[in-house]
Amino acid sequence: MSGNEQNRRYPQNLQGVLQLAVDAGSAAEGPAPVEAMSEERKTWLREALSDMCKGQMDEVEHMKQCLAVLHRDETSEKEEADDDDDADEEEDERESVFEMLSELCENLDNARDFMILGGLELCVSRYLSHIQSGLRWRAAQLIASCAQNMPQVQDHLLQIEVLPKLLQLTDSDPNPTVRVKALYAVSCLVREQEAGLLAFVAHDGFSVLMRGMQSENEKLRTKSAFLLLNLLTSHPEHKETVVSMGMVQQLVAILRMPHSPFHEHVLGALCCLVEDFPQGLRDCRNPALDLEEFLKQRAKDLQGKDESREEFDFCERLRVLCFSGQQSDDVGMDR
Repeated sequence: MSGNEQNRRYPQNLQGVLQLAVDAGSAAEGPAPVEAMSEERKTWLREALSDMCKGQMDEVEHMKQCLAVLHRDETSEKEEADDDDDADEEEDERESVFEMLSELCENLDNARDFMILGGLELCVSRYLSHIQSGLRWRAAQLIASCAQNMPQVQDHLLQIEVLPKLLQLTDSDPNPTVRVKALYAVSCLVREQEAGLLAFVAHDGFSVLMRGMQSENEKLRTKSAFLLLNLLTSHPEHKETVVSMGMVQQLVAILRMPHSPFHEHVLGALCCLVEDFPQGLRDCRNPALDLEEFLKQRAKDLQGKDESREEFDFCERLRVLCFSGQQSDDVGMDR
């Protein structure tokens, strides 16, 4: 048998192995299998599945070892440390452990096992409030890795009240990286997750996003604006909540700050707030904002710039939504 034929017949990854098993099961259940699985193929499949199970067991053991490091009593370590170098080594070890765990937990099965092992409780109770910022942001990143696309883990994290802590870190942590990673974890808990979004609204999460867009941290501004746009696009039922807190006026004020690429998301959010929502439209038309002239000038500045095409499109769309045929619209709304 040639090497190419061998590779074709025997898949080299998990997806291929599982597909082979499914195909074999389907053939066995059919009334007249086209080709029965050979003994050689059955043997290979058994060995491949066995190796994968062993690999999964090895990863669980690895996570247990990592957790043992994170569970160690830091008070005792400080008392035993001879100098600052020892303390730095301990911190470096913990940071490395978090990075390994984040990589492992990108696998959904590992994320579930990490939850079962109690790792998430440890992250929330000890490390999100750790004095070392490098451990705080790595704990937030690990929580995000576990929560992403994993409803069971998301539900568990919401039950242990992680969202208020993540919002507080996003809002006021002195370290900019902690704020960005905490917001990333928030995003993993609220996007496409109804219970998470309701908790986000209950804990005034939209105000946290507003302040994030007003911060000096460029990454935080960008991620805050992007999450706001995503949530308003996916959940227009929250427009009233957002508009009632003065979001339109705040977003226009942000647009008047020195130009930044994240303004694309801000304009997109404003488009969401005026579409099929009269109060958002009225707020944008408030003469005190002088928004029409601003949009004309911004569109003029962006025209012809390929890298700003989406921002230009949002700008023109908002201008048309708010000010095209404004007089007749106002008469209709007054009625």
